Amino acid sequence: MQKLLSKILVIRNDKLGDFMLAWPSFQALRQLFPEARIYALVPAYTSPMAEICPWIDEVVLDENQHGLSGLIKTTSRLKAYNFDSALCLHSTPSIALALFLAGIPQRFAPASRIDQIFYNHTLTQLRSRSEKPEYEYNTELALFMGRHFGVSGSYSLNPPLLSFPDEEVEQIKNQFYAQHRIEHDRKLIFVHAGSGGSATNLSIEQYADLIHLLSDNPALFFVLTAGPSEEKLNQKLSRFIADCEHSIYHSDKGIVAFAKTLSIASVFISGSTGTLHVAGALDIPTVAFYPSRKSATAVRWQTTNKSSRRLGFSPESYSGENDMATIDIANCVDKIAALLEPSS
Repeated sequence: MQKLLSKILVIRNDKLGDFMLAWPSFQALRQLFPEARIYALVPAYTSPMAEICPWIDEVVLDENQHGLSGLIKTTSRLKAYNFDSALCLHSTPSIALALFLAGIPQRFAPASRIDQIFYNHTLTQLRSRSEKPEYEYNTELALFMGRHFGVSGSYSLNPPLLSFPDEEVEQIKNQFYAQHRIEHDRKLIFVHAGSGGSATNLSIEQYADLIHLLSDNPALFFVLTAGPSEEKLNQKLSRFIADCEHSIYHSDKGIVAFAKTLSIASVFISGSTGTLHVAGALDIPTVAFYPSRKSATAVRWQTTNKSSRRLGFSPESYSGENDMATIDIANCVDKIAALLEPSS
């Protein structure tokens, strides 16, 4: 028998890419529980993206407080909301204990950590095997929660997950082309060489080789992007490709403004990092570079755009876990060129 829920808390309080791959689970929960109010516990860093997620009703900031005093404060804050259920997509001992002490009656999480003892509903997933995309692991948990409450359903990804009004995107495009003095018939290739410390990436030399080969196509214009602490990396790449037409874009207006600018890209190229998954949510064609590490494969960390709009490259199987040197850049260029064809 179906039980109506009024207040559901979803926890994904780590990095940007992880949070973007949780969007399908919010969508699945909205489909399962259309009358419920859905809350997201996120850090300040990802909260602007949570604010624009169409399936989140309210954002609860994770203040990242440590120790016993932090646990008491977090527990007190969560208890005040009077949640009737919580879905933790990625658990830690501190958040598991806080949910338990807050007295949230129904608590769901993956059955992969010692802290699962604080949840009364767990699902074995074995994510480290990387047998399916991360977003599918997340939606599996949402559907598992639904079944517990007598709500059957399924989930099918239908990109884009994120979009902005056409008029706004067109205005951003016109301003960007004018500011960077780009001819309007050229396609913008965004290249994000940084990783935010979250993923193994190509070397600057490899990115330079990639751009040089792609620049044989005069219709392309390259835009180098960077995170808050990666400006020097961008400047170095810019020097390496001084003979290719390009500009540097660094948004000082936050991640949502950055996402809006990504909307005008023809292709977004990067390692497996947070901004890649923002581009994927926008259904922008993406080119991603993944290490050979089993927990970081192209299967598990694939983007949420259409399959025809994404490419993933990894080193040869004999390479070390963080060795990207065996990726064939010329082969990548051929496949990127095909991605740029109108039929894609």
